[in-house]
Amino acid sequence: MYWIDPIADPRWAQLVERHPRASVFHTTSWLNALRRTYCYQPIVLTSSPKGMDLNDGIAFCEVKSWISGSRLVSLPFSDHCHPLLECGKGSAAFTAFLSEHCGRSGWRYVEIRPAGQTAFHTEDLSVLPKHDRQRNGSIALGFHGCGYGFEMYHEYNLHKIDLRADLDTLFGNFHKSCIKRKINRAEREGLEYEAGRSEANVAEFYRLLLLTRRRHGLPPQPMTWFQNLKDCFGEGLTIHIASKNGRPIAAILTLQYKDTLVYKYGCSDAAFHSLGAMPMLFWKAIQTGKQHGAQEFDLGRSDTDNKGLTAFKQRLGASCSELTYFRLGRDRNYASKTGVAWRIAKRVFTRMPVRLAQIAGPVLYRHVG
Repeated sequence: MYWIDPIADPRWAQLVERHPRASVFHTTSWLNALRRTYCYQPIVLTSSPKGMDLNDGIAFCEVKSWISGSRLVSLPFSDHCHPLLECGKGSAAFTAFLSEHCGRSGWRYVEIRPAGQTAFHTEDLSVLPKHDRQRNGSIALGFHGCGYGFEMYHEYNLHKIDLRADLDTLFGNFHKSCIKRKINRAEREGLEYEAGRSEANVAEFYRLLLLTRRRHGLPPQPMTWFQNLKDCFGEGLTIHIASKNGRPIAAILTLQYKDTLVYKYGCSDAAFHSLGAMPMLFWKAIQTGKQHGAQEFDLGRSDTDNKGLTAFKQRLGASCSELTYFRLGRDRNYASKTGVAWRIAKRVFTRMPVRLAQIAGPVLYRHVG
């Protein structure tokens, strides 16, 4: 097994370009933005030696924190990042190596975020001793010589819209009262629509983001994160803005890679929620995405207990599937500890002055990646 730098080694970009499970989160653009903003070092674990074509790889970032401990995450702030393995080839070598390396490196855990079908199948581990296998249906994540294995850490809902139908069909799939009527309301209100990636667009988006994060009791991401995304993705990033009488009232940020459009961030001014700006923006994004060849709209993840967000995405015509994160590590209580810490942080940020939250947010996000 070998570690490589996916940004410096051109073989990684070549693998991402041809692999059917690759997403926008595997790209060097996304990895570069993570490195520039949070100083995470992207690394890829592969079985392909130097000088040979890259046939497989799992992308990680090493998160070093004196607050929350060091760990290996695939990948921070990414909804999903499927291991790019060869179809039909075993993953036991990868999992065994990570199991051993986790102990030697002092990481609290190694986390993977596979999308769709589970990255590790029972047949991949048929070579392992029986006492090292865990059986729960379709997955077995034990390793030879290690008392710890990958275990389910968290479950989410993943929402996607199939864009291969024509626009009339896609509009017809919207919920009549919750989406269609609000889009019509936005038209009657004369909301203006703008799409771009200028510095002014980023500034307008960020102003609305500050309002939204404070409303939800969450710290804002650093402004540099969005500036770096814009610089790294170029024309692959679009900020969609809805305005009322020249005043921006809602915005969403999308990324496009290959034939997939990805919704990553959304924000709005609560005083104008009744005008239907957000449904209008998603409809405009779908229209724009199809013009650029998108066949799928990835709406990202939602917590399984967030019924409101799940319902909104389903009313846009999205299908819903399970998204499961797995962790390999020694601290079995880490999830509960971080959950308590995050709830405390939310209460603090709700009461914190906006300017102070803007300063504290970037520090916090670097440690929670």
